[in-house]
Amino acid sequence: MRVLVIGQGGREHALCHKISKSPLCEKLYCAPGNGGTAQIAENISIQAEDISALVHFAKQNRIDITVVGPEVPLALGIVDEFQKESLRIFGPDRSCARLESSKAFTKDFLMKYHIPTARYVSVTTFEEGMEALRQFTYPVVVKADGLCAGKGVVIAENKEEAVSALKEMMVENRFGEEGHQVVLEEFLKGFEASIFCFVSKGRLFPMVSAKDYKKIGEGDTGLNTGGVGAFSPNILLTEEHRKQIYEKIIPKIEEGLIREGLLFDGILFIGFMIDGEGAKILEFNARFGDPETQVVLQKLDSDLLELLHKAVEGNLQKQDFYYNNLQWMTVILTSKGYPGNYEKVKLITFSDIIDSEILILHNGTVQKDDKLFTDGGRVLSICAGGETLEVCREKIYRAIKGISFEGLTYRKDIGCV
Repeated sequence: MRVLVIGQGGREHALCHKISKSPLCEKLYCAPGNGGTAQIAENISIQAEDISALVHFAKQNRIDITVVGPEVPLALGIVDEFQKESLRIFGPDRSCARLESSKAFTKDFLMKYHIPTARYVSVTTFEEGMEALRQFTYPVVVKADGLCAGKGVVIAENKEEAVSALKEMMVENRFGEEGHQVVLEEFLKGFEASIFCFVSKGRLFPMVSAKDYKKIGEGDTGLNTGGVGAFSPNILLTEEHRKQIYEKIIPKIEEGLIREGLLFDGILFIGFMIDGEGAKILEFNARFGDPETQVVLQKLDSDLLELLHKAVEGNLQKQDFYYNNLQWMTVILTSKGYPGNYEKVKLITFSDIIDSEILILHNGTVQKDDKLFTDGGRVLSICAGGETLEVCREKIYRAIKGISFEGLTYRKDIGCV
């Protein structure tokens, strides 16, 4: 099979790494890719949002299946355009992508089908927002409705911070149209869990659980990021939690998707908060998440390309998914200043102390004249498997000592649970 992966981050390198190992893979392309994907696929100089160019490339190169990594092309309707040309593609169409691209749409869906989630109010003006704040105690969560690259969520500790967030989104237009509608939500306290579900012809096939780390600083402090570490499976989940999620919540989601006609072949990423009342849904993403993909796909022993093909063809089965017995973990190396301003094009070097068991996936790198340079805020995902999280931690943090670039930063408490 001739395969095209769209995107340029750690998630896409993880997808390419797994797909490249499949005996079904004849040729692998990544658009636009990065310094890591260049080592296992042919990078194509087409940006993920350039949908017409991607359609043309897929037709010209007889692509058998396309896998979309990032959320923006999904929200722009890349799947619709590929399907118009009878091109196989793994991902939701524009209508189904609203499960991620509109938080208000998702919250309304969850309430309609009695799926546990935080209490919320959707507002479309600053004045409505000010009035709605009266219904909440603090902290309160203020969410821009649309896609904001993970930066449109503010946990406001008091009224002043909540008003400031509302003003920034709805008056000052920080996120443009993506912030013209805002969801105010009660703050849930507990621990988070993530579960990817393959979606095929109205059926959900949940994968193994994961936990990610969103805050830039140790002890979950500082600014939110796209994710700076993860592990799988999520060992914080009890058997009771798993039963609630897999036997009660996911079947309700499946029923709701069918009733609403939200049928697609792709991934539904479910973000949970687990508190004293059990599991509640924080959000949906309509694609693989980053950095969870880097660990979940290493936990997976099935042929990923075969799963993708079966999902699109409609003959995916529960028994197609099987996993190894290892715990997997990743730590993301970031550029100094991330998630704020940071510098790029810093030379990356590796020493020979890095164990062969370590998997290094590239988030933001570029290759120039056989040298590797930083090209993003998140630079490298350092991954390892082991019998326990502690074994993973020891392997990863030892390996990090052998990696160098100017401004290298990382959290030192990933996997400390």
